[in-house]
Amino acid sequence: MTKYSLIRVLRKSPIFSVLLLLVASGTALAAEETTADNGFVAGIDAVFSGLVDALSQVLFFSVAGLPFIVLWLIIGAVFFTLRMKFVNFRAFGHAISVVQGHYDNPAETGEVTHFQALSAALSATVGLGNIAGVAIAIQLGGPGAMFWMTIAGLLGMSSKFVECTLGQKYRLVSPDGTVSGGPMRYLSRGLGELGLRPLGRVLAGLFAVLCIGGSFGGGNMFQANQSYSAIAGVVPLFVGRSWLYGLILGAMVALVIIGGIRRIGGVAEKLVPAMCLIYVLAALWIILTNLPQVPAAFATIVREAFVPQAFTGGFIGVLVQGFRRASFSNEAGVGSAAIAHSAARTEEPIREGIVALLEPFIDTVIICNMTALVVVITGVYTDQTDSGVQLTNTAFASVISWFPIILSIAVFLFAFSTMISWSYYGERCWAYLFGDRSTMIYKVIFVIFVFIGSVVNLGAVLDFSDMMILSMAFPNILGCYLLSGKVAADLESYMKRLNTGQMPVYR
Repeated sequence: MTKYSLIRVLRKSPIFSVLLLLVASGTALAAEETTADNGFVAGIDAVFSGLVDALSQVLFFSVAGLPFIVLWLIIGAVFFTLRMKFVNFRAFGHAISVVQGHYDNPAETGEVTHFQALSAALSATVGLGNIAGVAIAIQLGGPGAMFWMTIAGLLGMSSKFVECTLGQKYRLVSPDGTVSGGPMRYLSRGLGELGLRPLGRVLAGLFAVLCIGGSFGGGNMFQANQSYSAIAGVVPLFVGRSWLYGLILGAMVALVIIGGIRRIGGVAEKLVPAMCLIYVLAALWIILTNLPQVPAAFATIVREAFVPQAFTGGFIGVLVQGFRRASFSNEAGVGSAAIAHSAARTEEPIREGIVALLEPFIDTVIICNMTALVVVITGVYTDQTDSGVQLTNTAFASVISWFPIILSIAVFLFAFSTMISWSYYGERCWAYLFGDRSTMIYKVIFVIFVFIGSVVNLGAVLDFSDMMILSMAFPNILGCYLLSGKVAADLESYMKRLNTGQMPVYR
């Protein structure tokens, strides 16, 4: 597509009108020197603060000292690991081969390759949770929290396998090749096969509503807000001009999401490896330059997992922080990644599930552990003056003075990739509720929220959205429990064919 044909497409798109509207809004904001602390935003904060408090009492009540949602995720991950006979370990090598393209058949149905589907899903999970979430977990739960984050990541590989297999198994493919899959599909269709159609429809509708809300908040506004804070710290042009940043970011997001999952997958397969490489290289530099301290850091993490310091709140507190932050980071059990993986080009649902189990490993076991090692080696976690991104920034800056620039770039790439992937998640759920013809309405709203997230401080709204993301695990894991027998049977058949050489290899 040439530059001029792209302009013609945009001019015909409602998103082009939205961008013009955002330009006008941004100009007005600049002229009036409006700040985020106005009465309107304060009113929204007050309303949503009460709503968040009320919902937290219902959704996050504790059982034996554990928040129920965390317990729900732990039980689900352990159950799926045992039910699938440790597929997270025995199929790991095969997952690498599939991602390398050895089993890619271009004649199979789907919109993206296995690698593109993995990249699109990873772009939604690898993000601020790997930078800020790890620091928060260690600060609140001590270094031992990272041990439990790692355990949660390893167990979460099985949860991710089950939900993404089901996403493929019950996806719908339209005549034009567009794919619609994910929990809202396998909850309604899969449970319908079990004679539980009414329950399936209720769970599917609940999941879709929660996912749309989460896409606007945690998958959009939060990312835009935090990335602006990071970029404004190193680019003076944007200081006091959040509206300008919102315009640019909104335009960038619009250019990607109007192309659907094919363009999202294409961008993600280039962006995800790049952003991971930038961050991992910086972490590796610090780890290698402090190599003698690494064994002691690992020892501290393991020791504090079982014998936590007084300020960590005890063993349960460390475990909760580890599993909760891991869930925020890799989203295993939440069901969101199943939407992206359902678009993969394959006729073997189990194969895509095996690809998906790599996500928690890359996200939590590798990247989060690198952040944890840097934070523990530098010892900054004992300082209570910084938190989240600032704490990670301090840890890196203590060794690499110019790291704030690298961190800002990484935060921007993480945030941008998360937004484009969550836009697809929300779009598919919107289509499930309102039909494919109305998805442009969702995209327009999504772009508007990119701008809003950049210019205002909606703390309670974002907390509400993050709460909805975690709450997606309630209907999703329940459905996966009920459908786990079908997945186990398919897995046994697949592994038998693989081990007997019946699987065709294309390169």
